[in-house]
Amino acid sequence: MGLVNDRPGDRDEDLDWLYGRESRPEPEDPPTRVLPSEQPYQAPPPQIPPYRPAPTRPAPAPQQRPAQPRARRRRRFPLGKLLATLLVAYLAFMVATPFWHFGRANRIDAMPAGERPAEQPGKVFLLVGSDSRESLTPEQKKKYGTGSAEGARTDSILMLVVPKTGKPALISIPRDSYVPIPGHGKNKINAAFAFGGPTLLVETVEQVTGVRIDGYLQIGMVGFAETVDAVGGIQMCLDKPIKDKNSHSDFPAGCQQFDGRDALSYVRMRYADPTGDLGRMKRQREVIGKVAAKAASPASLLPWRWWELNRVGGQMLVRDKGTSTKDVADAARAFLSVSKGQGSQLMVPISDPNATTSAGSSMIWDREKALELFGMVKEGNTTGIEKFVKQ
Repeated sequence: MGLVNDRPGDRDEDLDWLYGRESRPEPEDPPTRVLPSEQPYQAPPPQIPPYRPAPTRPAPAPQQRPAQPRARRRRRFPLGKLLATLLVAYLAFMVATPFWHFGRANRIDAMPAGERPAEQPGKVFLLVGSDSRESLTPEQKKKYGTGSAEGARTDSILMLVVPKTGKPALISIPRDSYVPIPGHGKNKINAAFAFGGPTLLVETVEQVTGVRIDGYLQIGMVGFAETVDAVGGIQMCLDKPIKDKNSHSDFPAGCQQFDGRDALSYVRMRYADPTGDLGRMKRQREVIGKVAAKAASPASLLPWRWWELNRVGGQMLVRDKGTSTKDVADAARAFLSVSKGQGSQLMVPISDPNATTSAGSSMIWDREKALELFGMVKEGNTTGIEKFVKQ
């Protein structure tokens, strides 16, 4: 009939819809078998061998040159540091040398005991040149023409003033000054050294001047001559020839170089000088000034010259036990200032240079002017002291 589906599967499908059942898939036709002879030829896939990394060959060892001795590299020292080191060493040498030599100088008790003048501002040093022959060898006596006179006397007496105010001053005290000597009456001032050595000389100077002596420095004749040699000699210009058998002086006129022996005989000469001891003191100040100027020259700052100069000074200098090395340095600076014209060189005012006394021909001080001069020294003020400078 027309409403009936004659196919058996259709009914079942309708019923599945009606009852909510899933439809079953239709069976597939079995696959058609193809005989191996009927299959198309397919080439087999290419056979790729597995990757094997190529064996690594060791790198050739670098050629080694035969071992050579390795030169040691010098360590460079900076030039600036080297110069600074040398400068410090030089300055240390310059400072230490005088302290070494003058620290070993002979020391004596020169300051008197008992009542003394009051201390004044500044410092005053007594510089003494001794003409004693006691320590001289026969060769030295012959070389310097000193003779063999016995006893000890002062060939020069200088008062070096280092004031509180004003410039330094070097005051010559004539060795023939006729003054009272404690315990020995009146006599020439150099006799005080012969009677009682440095102590009595200091006491005499303090008594007649009223000035307290703060330091004492003494040098002998040989020491003076060797100091001249240590600075390399000095040049002297003479207006006229000089010949004196007592001092062994024999010099032509004109400029010439003096060694230690020449300088010593030149300052000791007085018999051939019409001005006597006044002329000798003038020559002493002249020679001492030239020696000091030479010692202060740049040439003396050479290490070997500086060492020799201090060595001679230290060996030949005698100082009081209370005179320190610093005092010696202060005196040296003041002395150099005077020698350069930055101070005054003068002599105690004299009223009679050739007075007849119980001690023979002597010098008499101008009492009024001497009191004024030494009054300035006691005040520690040398301002205006130039008015006492005669020559």
